Amino acid sequence: MSSKQSISLIRTALRVSETRIERAAVPAVDAHNHLGRWLSSWVGREGDWTVADVGALLALMDAVNVAAIVNLDGRWGAELEANLDRYDRAHPGRFATFCHAPWEELAARPAAAAADALVASLRASHAAGAKGLKVWKDLGLGVRDGEGRLVMPDDPRLHDLFEAAGELGLPVLIHTADPVAFWWPVDESNERWDELGAHPEWAFGKPGLPSYEELLASLERLVAAHPRTTFVGAHMASAAEDLARVGRMLDDHPNLVVDISARIAELGRQPRAARRLLERHPTRVLFGSDAFPPSREMYELHWRFAESDDEQFHYHWEPDDPWPSGRWRISALDLAPELLEPFYAGNARRVLANAGI
Repeated sequence: MSSKQSISLIRTALRVSETRIERAAVPAVDAHNHLGRWLSSWVGREGDWTVADVGALLALMDAVNVAAIVNLDGRWGAELEANLDRYDRAHPGRFATFCHAPWEELAARPAAAAADALVASLRASHAAGAKGLKVWKDLGLGVRDGEGRLVMPDDPRLHDLFEAAGELGLPVLIHTADPVAFWWPVDESNERWDELGAHPEWAFGKPGLPSYEELLASLERLVAAHPRTTFVGAHMASAAEDLARVGRMLDDHPNLVVDISARIAELGRQPRAARRLLERHPTRVLFGSDAFPPSREMYELHWRFAESDDEQFHYHWEPDDPWPSGRWRISALDLAPELLEPFYAGNARRVLANAGI
């Protein structure tokens, strides 16, 4: 079957409440977003900023009660400076830009020299004003050394880099692996068949690539090896389908927090379990959207998900992309008021204590 067939939004016979929440109940920090040029091709703006008008973005943030956004697109060098100029320096307190590490050093230099170059890059980015380090899923799935070997998150050559992040007070927001179904056979039994049909490059159950379990184990070894460094496990540490595992990871690793970015589709299928996780770990889960460029519709859907008790509603806000994850609906978390402030902002502000947001 073509990935373009049978993907329209299915009508439901359920008569359920539809709550519109225009502003977050308390000021929020979007702890996971992309405002730079790194991923601009994903939204049809290759080479340009994902956000065309910063003034319009600030107006939107004020309208929906978003106090600040973490911009994960800083890269390093001139690109970092451009992001800092456009966001952090121009609008103090509203943005916190993270840098990246130049992984190509691992292929270009001997091990010791590559490790030194990565640390030097991080220190230069910190001096310029970067507020954290962003690590993408290509670490483990794409980054290779000079001998063509994949570099895993806990590779010894990266030890000094992650130790330096802790020394500098820079949190590491790390995306390791992806939804577990991306490692399953791509057929009608896979709940993400439509998504993988549209993005076949996201199917990772291939020879030569590590398994999902190998990647998650590498992530945990990394976090355990650097107890003085704070790690933010992006996308519920890529284990949103197994919240018992997420809870166990948080129990085992005090220096780990997670964000919900791009995972309300998964969390909303299990709202009671998701709410219990936040109740058990109220200081360890961060709000983040990973939706760029940000829109009113996107933020209002997240407020509905967190604050209302609505059931069985659609998890996406773009009518031309009805099932970006899978063909299911979600129910809201109905979080208690005392959970909203740490979830929406307090936890991010603690993790980013030196960011001024």
